Amino acid sequence: MTQERTPTEAQPARMAPLARLPVFFALDGKRAVVAGGNAAATWKAELLSAAGAHVDVYAASISEEMVALAGEPPRGPIALHARAWSASDLPGAAIAIAACESDEDAAAFAGAARAAGVPVNVIDKPAHCDFSFGAIVNRSPLVVGISTDGAAPVFAQAIRAKLEALLPKGFAAWAAAAQSWRARLKTTGLSFAARRKFWHVFTAHAVTHAEAEPVAHDFERFLRAVEGHDDAVGSVTLVGAGPGDPELLTLRAVRALQSADVILYDDLVSRDVLDFARREARKMMVGKTGFGPSCKQDDINALMVSLARQGKRVVRLKGGDPLIFSRAAEELDACAHAGLAVDVVPGITAAQGAAAQLGLPLTGRGRTRRLQYVTGHARDGRLPDDLDWQSLADPSCTTAIYMPVRTLAEFSTRAIAAGLDPATPALAVSRATRPDQQVVRATIAELPARLAQAQLPGPVLVVLGQATDGAVADAAAAERESA
Repeated sequence: MTQERTPTEAQPARMAPLARLPVFFALDGKRAVVAGGNAAATWKAELLSAAGAHVDVYAASISEEMVALAGEPPRGPIALHARAWSASDLPGAAIAIAACESDEDAAAFAGAARAAGVPVNVIDKPAHCDFSFGAIVNRSPLVVGISTDGAAPVFAQAIRAKLEALLPKGFAAWAAAAQSWRARLKTTGLSFAARRKFWHVFTAHAVTHAEAEPVAHDFERFLRAVEGHDDAVGSVTLVGAGPGDPELLTLRAVRALQSADVILYDDLVSRDVLDFARREARKMMVGKTGFGPSCKQDDINALMVSLARQGKRVVRLKGGDPLIFSRAAEELDACAHAGLAVDVVPGITAAQGAAAQLGLPLTGRGRTRRLQYVTGHARDGRLPDDLDWQSLADPSCTTAIYMPVRTLAEFSTRAIAAGLDPATPALAVSRATRPDQQVVRATIAELPARLAQAQLPGPVLVVLGQATDGAVADAAAAERESA
């Protein structure tokens, strides 16, 4: 008898230790001090000027690069003082940076800055720094900083290069538009919830139209999209979490997780997937486990509807694809009867994830012309009595069996009796696409005993058909080589 479980709220994980606290200084119109005139000091002066600071450079010897920069600063003015710095130069500065040859000089500058209450950085001398500069991806006002706490600057630069490729340059224009529209949006009289929905609409458009130039018409269009927004009525989104690997999430799934107020998730959902959720969102486990503690479906439906009626944006997060063996029909019906808006975000189902991980085409021209998904048990936990056994015995078909562990022996016996070749290759995959994925390969006649012996952790999927022939042959060869 299945043990009942009530929905439980998961407490957010504590922040993992940070080597550095990432912060962004607001320097526009503020005074910054740079001690030194070499190339390293020039680069820091350029960064400070780009942030809008009024930069005072003190150095007995000033390089040509620094002179050229002062003549054409990127933003804030740069004043050159052809002398060494003194302690009297530091009071009132928002930030102080020095390029020092020796630790003695570095200690003196850092001590003077701290005495004046000024945050200090000494280039390439972390022992004397209050803060550090990371690698920067500039889509200002969208700015990304990357730090390895000085452990691997080259690694940080490599990550920066990756992010440069991932973040279109057009994001800068959209971020600037958001900056200019924020105050205007507040004057519209929209509620907080409606304004938040505006930014969701804005973000969805900006991400998919990154290279388009934002125009005033866009603001009006986004505004029309949220007109009539009722704070008292929320929404429900069924989201496919995929088989486990968080990198298999779709962009729509990530956006849904980051905009949710409440996330109702299943046991089968990888905890790594939840890391993509908005930190402030409530996360409630409403899981079902095969022959283990499970929440009643009616309770899940009632909770989902109740939260949405409170005006919450509810994400119902399901392993795999939300429309495949996940009781989505009952949840969609519950929302329809409650008059709630529902969106469905598809996910990669376990069969696709497992096949991709193992390099197995699920279909093949002239060999496997059909793919079918079946469930391994009915509501009573037994093998369904309405399976199409002739279809399951078709040698030109690939069959994926979900939730098969307890009924696989009976399934194999009945399928073979219906004409399935006992030598049909098959495999069982545990925790597909996750780091601890395990695979058992055998013929369909042998697989139930092999699976029972292996005692694989769930969830388990079985795939059978000629498409898996190479995998079974590879396993047999490996066993012969190891014998």
